[in-house]
Amino acid sequence: MSNTPAQFDGVSAVCKANVYFDGKVVSHTILYPDGTKKSLGLIYAGTYTFNTGAPENMAIIAGAGRVKVAGASDWTAIPAGQAFDVPGNSSFDITVDEGIAEYVCSFG
Repeated sequence: MSNTPAQFDGVSAVCKANVYFDGKVVSHTILYPDGTKKSLGLIYAGTYTFNTGAPENMAIIAGAGRVKVAGASDWTAIPAGQAFDVPGNSSFDITVDEGIAEYVCSFG
């Protein structure tokens, strides 16, 4: 299960959006005073591949998707309220079959 709160207090938001795949994945970065970084975003229907630098924890907070982390042979369903981890210097594929999946990504 995901431990993502309903809101993040005491943070700064970066106004410029991170736009990927012709606008089918859009996020905004939030920064904590201690330097911790997260992104909040939307993934529209489709299949996308992301590369990671730092380890990531992706929590799906609304909608649903399927994920395959590099090296895995099978897709894993990720409904709202679930999260998955991706190692640093790796990649993952994510598919949203319909609608929009909302996510929070934690880095580090």
